Amino acid sequence: MNREFLLNILFLISINLLIKPFYIFGIDRVIHNQVGDENYGLYFTLFNFTFLLQVINDFGIQVYNSRKISQNRELLKTYFSGIMMLKLLLASCYILAVFVIGYFNYDDPSYYPFLLWIGLIQILNSLLLYLRSNIAGLGWYRTDSIVSTLSKLLMILVCGVLLYTARFREAFVIEWFIYAQIGTQLITVFIAGWLIRKKVSWKKWHFDFPFILQIAKESYPYAMSFFLMTLYTRVDVVMLERMLTNGITEAGIYAKAYRLLDASNMIGFLFAGLLIPMFSRMLKESEPFRDLLRFSYQIIMSGALTVSITVFFFREEIMNLLYNVSSSYQGSVLGYLMLSFIPVCTIYIYSALLTANESLKQMNRLFAFGILFNITLNYFLIPNYQAAGAAIATTFTQSFIAFGLIFLSIKTFKLSWDPTLILKIGGFGLGVTSLAYVATSIIDAEWTVKFLATILLSILLALLFRLIHPKSLIDLVKTKTN
Repeated sequence: MNREFLLNILFLISINLLIKPFYIFGIDRVIHNQVGDENYGLYFTLFNFTFLLQVINDFGIQVYNSRKISQNRELLKTYFSGIMMLKLLLASCYILAVFVIGYFNYDDPSYYPFLLWIGLIQILNSLLLYLRSNIAGLGWYRTDSIVSTLSKLLMILVCGVLLYTARFREAFVIEWFIYAQIGTQLITVFIAGWLIRKKVSWKKWHFDFPFILQIAKESYPYAMSFFLMTLYTRVDVVMLERMLTNGITEAGIYAKAYRLLDASNMIGFLFAGLLIPMFSRMLKESEPFRDLLRFSYQIIMSGALTVSITVFFFREEIMNLLYNVSSSYQGSVLGYLMLSFIPVCTIYIYSALLTANESLKQMNRLFAFGILFNITLNYFLIPNYQAAGAAIATTFTQSFIAFGLIFLSIKTFKLSWDPTLILKIGGFGLGVTSLAYVATSIIDAEWTVKFLATILLSILLALLFRLIHPKSLIDLVKTKTN
C-alpha cells in the first residue's frame, strides 16, 4: 500500500506542480494586481461568504461517496442517479440561502449579481468534486489527478489570452475572472461525467424520496464536519470585512497572503484526497495502516516545515516580488499565515484517517471548539492587528485542531507516542529555522539565492534526519504490487 500511495502521490504532485502554480501566480496574482486590493477583496469576501454556506450545497456527499465507493465499487451504479437528484435539490436550496442571507448582510444591490455568479461557481465546483470522488473511489487515482488540474489549465488558457493581450488587459474587470471560472468548470464537469459514463446509469433518473432521505441521513455527519471546518477556516475573511471600516481592502491584503498558503495547501489536499479511500479500504479489510500513516506524515511534514519556515523568514521579499503594492505589514500577514501550514498538514493526514474510520462525532466536537476558539481570537485580534490579527488567529486555531486530532487518533486506534519521530520532526524544524536565520542575518547575497539555498539545504537536512529515505522510496517504486 505504501508503494501505491507513493506512486500516486508523486504523480499527483508532479501534475499539480506543472499546472496550479502557473494559475495561482501567473493568473490569479496578475488579476489581483490588475484590479487592485479593493476589487479583488470584494470578490474574495463574497467567495468566502458563499463558501461558508457550501455545506448546504455539498452536505458531506463528496467524502461520504468517496468512502462508500472505495469500499464497494458496485454501489456507484446504484447510488449515482439518486445522489445527482439530491445534489440538484441541494443546489436549489443553496442558491436561495445565498440570496436570502446575502440580502440581510449586504445593503449594496451591486453585490447581488456577484453572489449569483460566485454561487454558481460553488455549485459547479461541488458537482465536480462529487464526480471526482467517483473516479477516485473506482481507484482511478491518476485520472482523478488529471481532472483535478483540468479546470485550472483551461483557466490559464482563457485568462492568459485576456491578461496578456493588450487590447483585453486594459479593459479587464473582475467579472471576467468570474465568468471564466464558470465556463471552465462547466467543461470540466462535462468531461468528468463522460469519463464515468459506462459505470453509471444516465437514463433512469427519478425522484426517489426514501433513497434520497437515506443518503442525506448517512451523509449528515460528513456535512457537519465540512461545515464546522469551513466555518473556522473561512469566517476570518468575513469578520475582517464586517468589523473594519476598511474591511474590503484588508480582505484584499489577506487574499494576497492567502494565495501562497492556498498554493501550499494544494499538496495537503492531494494527500488527504488520496489517503481517505486508501485508509477506508485498509480499515475495512483489517489491513495494518500504521506504516502508511507514518510514511505519509513524514513526507508531508518535511515539505510543510521547509516551506513554512523559509517563507516566514523571507516574507517581505516574497510579497514585494509578487505584488505591485506591498509593505512590511503585508509581509507579516504572509509570515503568520504561512506558519499555519504546519498544523494544517497534520490535520490533512489525521482527519483522513479518522474520516475513513467514520469517527465523525468526535471530530465534530473538536471542530466546534475550534470555531469558538477562532471567533474569539478574531474578535480581539482583528480590531488591533487587522489582517495580521486574522492570520495569527488562523495559526493558533489550526494548531489547536491539529493537536486535538492527534490525541483523538491515539485514543481511537490505540496508537502509541513515537518519541523517535517527534525528535526527528522537532530537530528538523529547528534545523530549518537555523538555516533560514543564518541565510537572512549573516550571509550577504541576493535574497533569491539565499531563499533557494535554504530550500535545498532543508531537503538535505530531511535526508539527514531520515524523514525521507531515498533507498526506501526507490525500492517501493521497483517493488511489484502484491
